[in-house]
Amino acid sequence: MSTEPPETAEDAEPKSADGARVSEAEAELAAQRLERERIERRKAERRGPVEAGGKLSGTAADLLAAVRAVESGEKPPATVFEEARPTPRRPAPEPVRRAPVVASGEVVPAAGAVEEVRGVLAQGGAPEGLAVQAAAALGEGGGEALRADPWQLLRVAGVRPEQADGFARALLGAGTGPDDERRGRAVTVWLLEQAALAGHTALDVSALTAALGRQGVPDPEEAVRNAIAEGDVLVFQDALAEAGGEEEDGERPVRVLVGLERYALAEESLADGLARLIDSVPGQDDPAGWERAADAAEGSAGELIRAVAGHGLVLHTGGEASSAEPVALLNAAHGLGLRVWAAAHGPAGRARCAALADGPGVATVAGLLSGAEGPGRDADGALDLDLLVVLDAPQLDVEAAALVTESLPEGARLVLAGDPGVLWSVGAGRVFADLLAARVCPQIASRRPDPGPLGELVSGIGVGELNQVEAPGKEVVIVPVRDAGEAVHRTVQLVADSVPRAIGVPAEETQVITPGHGGAVGTRALNAALKERLNPGPGRFGGFDPGDRVAWSPAPGRTVPGRVVRADGEGLHLACGSEEIVVPRERVEQSVRHGWALTAHQAVGCRWPAVVVVLPGDAAQALSRPWVYTAFGRADRHLSVVHGVEQALARAVAEVPAKPRTTRLPVLLAPQTATG
Repeated sequence: MSTEPPETAEDAEPKSADGARVSEAEAELAAQRLERERIERRKAERRGPVEAGGKLSGTAADLLAAVRAVESGEKPPATVFEEARPTPRRPAPEPVRRAPVVASGEVVPAAGAVEEVRGVLAQGGAPEGLAVQAAAALGEGGGEALRADPWQLLRVAGVRPEQADGFARALLGAGTGPDDERRGRAVTVWLLEQAALAGHTALDVSALTAALGRQGVPDPEEAVRNAIAEGDVLVFQDALAEAGGEEEDGERPVRVLVGLERYALAEESLADGLARLIDSVPGQDDPAGWERAADAAEGSAGELIRAVAGHGLVLHTGGEASSAEPVALLNAAHGLGLRVWAAAHGPAGRARCAALADGPGVATVAGLLSGAEGPGRDADGALDLDLLVVLDAPQLDVEAAALVTESLPEGARLVLAGDPGVLWSVGAGRVFADLLAARVCPQIASRRPDPGPLGELVSGIGVGELNQVEAPGKEVVIVPVRDAGEAVHRTVQLVADSVPRAIGVPAEETQVITPGHGGAVGTRALNAALKERLNPGPGRFGGFDPGDRVAWSPAPGRTVPGRVVRADGEGLHLACGSEEIVVPRERVEQSVRHGWALTAHQAVGCRWPAVVVVLPGDAAQALSRPWVYTAFGRADRHLSVVHGVEQALARAVAEVPAKPRTTRLPVLLAPQTATG
């Protein structure tokens, strides 16, 4: 690794982008429809669509702006469950971790219901543009429900307690106070939703009551009891197997958790499905053929094939180079006559796998679950396959993972493969990490290292070491900066001039990654500067012009890189790989952002020929080992680091692991651990 001016870089391969065969929007919407039907069957709560508008000012405008910020991913939610950090320095935040919601167009409330809610919102001084979301969230009779309990406005994504308090005072009178039982219950649910945004599927009751106290609830314990009694939340008592045996009275110690039914059902369903796979005995499909295939494979690929031959659930771990091993498994199983499919996190991963697989089908997880891609389903509703390999497994949240396991037929095999060092899923849960820790099934660790200086650098980060690597071809370049203005200037110079001129990698094949959306060097500021340099224009269609690089979010937590082709009355036309997407005019503001610069969460699952990682001084508090590992690992051939955090980068790699998430999956898997 060398410290040099931004005048040199390294050439690269073509961009590994999307190459989608089916509409990502169709796949995502269908998958979410399937999820909603499952949740409704099991009495889970509803969520609303994202649709807003109207010209507002004052308090109403502030409220609507907050809602839109959460819906669009522009700003993070309140970090009500993050640890206090010493000497805070205005950190550049991570992108919003939003729980899955029903996409726009999935739920269309009746016009009468919307008008009823709109009237109540107007009476309480809230933006009338929130009527569609509120009507969908509250269901039939939403207007009366909102009038009777104004704090139900917290069910609209982006609304905060202090805003709901103002709405309640306007409806109920100035005497309304924080001791109102309705407020305590609503804030309890809201806090659990915020916890899900941070990845938790449940919260320890002490953490929940402490958070309620910070939100001004005078009797937090009573608020939790009321929420449980009303069925708003569920309470769990999970035995602590690792607590060192039994207490003096002979009873095992327990932890008391509180959670939302939605995530409880998903986690329990996932545990049941995993137990079924672990206990299953795969069909005797040519054992000699499996053994021949394992003998023909190299190293840990052979170990993977042998493990899958005899087990219903197998985990595979490794970096980018190790992805050849699940592909070798797919090809071997296909050669044995099995119905095999792979599913990747997004179109980019699908394209990479499809380029290596020789015969097996490759889909996205959303497309597979929705039926827009994949083998389809049999008469019993199960996926018509014998072996499913899920790539990018750390990106599986608990709800998606539950759907995958529920969809597998009896006797099928499941392989979860991925890099355990990358950032976890945007949705709630840490499924892959929990399974690795539980050790309930075979785990095959790849021995195939990522090549070259970049591979050496990223591998070191994975074990907590920020090594100086030899980069004779300028594979890694460090660009020191003193302040935010210089960071923006250097970033634009690298993308627009240095990399193309010195190496020949065009700007459209270089991706900028930065810790957050806001701030002087967040995605918004960098995208504005890069657009001005690379594709200036009036932005006549929602701020976009033909040729703009964009990040399209078909659903919360999904980011698909693309480029603007044109705009017309139908909407904004995007080229996402080989597919053209049309984003309706009314959805552009919520789902399309400029994409020269992304956050690491948006970039996970993709790789580019060249990557510029920007670390401004105010990003120090936002850095962690998984963030650095993910950001640096997006580069195929060249990495430039615009470095303004001094020693904070090395400290983050050495000392800041992933933030813990509270989940119940390890406890639910514990019986399998005991018998496995």
